[in-house]
Amino acid sequence: MKFSVLTILPGFFTSPFEQSIIGKAVEKGVIAVDVVNIRDFAEDKHKTTDDAPYGGGSGMVMKPEPLIRAIRAARAANPGAKAVLTSARGKKLDSRAARELAAQNGLVIIAGRYEGVDERVSSYVDTELSVGDYVLTGGEAAALVIIEAVSRFVPGVLGNGESAESESFEQGLLEHPHYTRPEEFEGAKVPEALISGNHKEIGKWRRRESLRATFERRPELLKDAALGKEDIEFLKTLGYVG
Repeated sequence: MKFSVLTILPGFFTSPFEQSIIGKAVEKGVIAVDVVNIRDFAEDKHKTTDDAPYGGGSGMVMKPEPLIRAIRAARAANPGAKAVLTSARGKKLDSRAARELAAQNGLVIIAGRYEGVDERVSSYVDTELSVGDYVLTGGEAAALVIIEAVSRFVPGVLGNGESAESESFEQGLLEHPHYTRPEEFEGAKVPEALISGNHKEIGKWRRRESLRATFERRPELLKDAALGKEDIEFLKTLGYVG
């Protein structure tokens, strides 16, 4: 899968795409990342990509001309790609959205900046995405989050094919706790079920602890989770009344 990132800060992406899982996926050719400098598509001598907003107000707005040229060039170099604009008003990125984006032929991600992007650019993108209800200095960090989240669903990116399926939110629940050696640390022991060697008991413990974590930390997720009779009975012992 190919990601094309449109930004005025191309250096922002140098290190992240050389590190960890994403770096290994790039090295293996499972994914490709092309960072496009929007300033290259500005035609004035100062390579201007922003201007003051009509109607007044603080901050600057990203100009449509260089950005739309960059989008067209990125689409031409990444045929069939879906164009995504990072935006605080966009649809919130979640696990389901990441999985759907991973099924695309490619992604063109536009890193918004300043007070926003000229509204006329919206007709040149397929969707707007937000990574959370908070404000970032620019869309570069959001673009990284999108690439990280989407890449985990691209076949061949994760070493363990089951990893993405068992992580938080994939079953509508938070993930169960994890433990490793030593078996005891400063009086805190690994739960007996995990060292029992009984895979049925391990599975049961993990399911219950996943339910517990979700109930205690993100109870709103339970209304959409696929819960069985045993799940509900266990949750009721914790105070669940849904």
